[in-house]
Amino acid sequence: MRVYNTELGSRLLLGTAQYPSPTVLAEAVRASGAEVVTVSLRREGAGGGEGFWRLIRDLGVRVLPNTAGCHTVKEAVTTAQMAREVFGTPWIKLEVIGDDDTLQPEVFGLVDAARILSAEGFQVFPYTTADLVVAGRLLEAGCQVLMPWGAPIGSGRGLNNPYALRSLRAHFPDVPLVVDAGIGLPSHAAQAMELGYDAVLLNTAVARAGDPVRMAAAMARAVEAGRLAFEADPMEARDMAAPSTPVLGLPVFGA
Repeated sequence: MRVYNTELGSRLLLGTAQYPSPTVLAEAVRASGAEVVTVSLRREGAGGGEGFWRLIRDLGVRVLPNTAGCHTVKEAVTTAQMAREVFGTPWIKLEVIGDDDTLQPEVFGLVDAARILSAEGFQVFPYTTADLVVAGRLLEAGCQVLMPWGAPIGSGRGLNNPYALRSLRAHFPDVPLVVDAGIGLPSHAAQAMELGYDAVLLNTAVARAGDPVRMAAAMARAVEAGRLAFEADPMEARDMAAPSTPVLGLPVFGA
């Protein structure tokens, strides 16, 4: 997988919030094989922030700061600028939230913020819907990767609209696409990869599992299996049965 001229060996990106302890977080990241973790500026700056940042550095992973919780263009841009100073990276996962109940992206502000940040040299990873028109506007604004949601953040509902996700993949075959939000089970992650998506970003499904480390390992295997299945060119679904054993040449017995 290649994003913004950076090659990544893992197609699983992992969030760092809500884990029961720093030790569990570190073990889950290692079990997942993830090379990129998302970090909120608010999360890093909370109590124990320096210890948390030291833990992330010790894991040897690439940090993708995000603008979680931002509701306006100004707030998102300011948070991104602060994150670049704190984490020393031009990467930013851009979130501009439009609805507090669903945490659905506010796509108009998202495009405006993406344009501003791209002009400032940021490499923007926009958390968006699976809307084709919005996707086109984000690419025009300078984004080189898109991160459509599968379902509302933290819902664990999987892929609510496979048709829209499939259409997005077909319309933008050369753009790195990452399903972000809503993944709850390894089967959801595998389904996203089977659609041809380049990666999956998840957090709650691992952090809130009874055993986050085992779930992280399960998600890693699901992502790999889904990618392999996509590359294998799966058979088309049929409405009627088709015998796996050829009928031609079978003996016919008379009465």
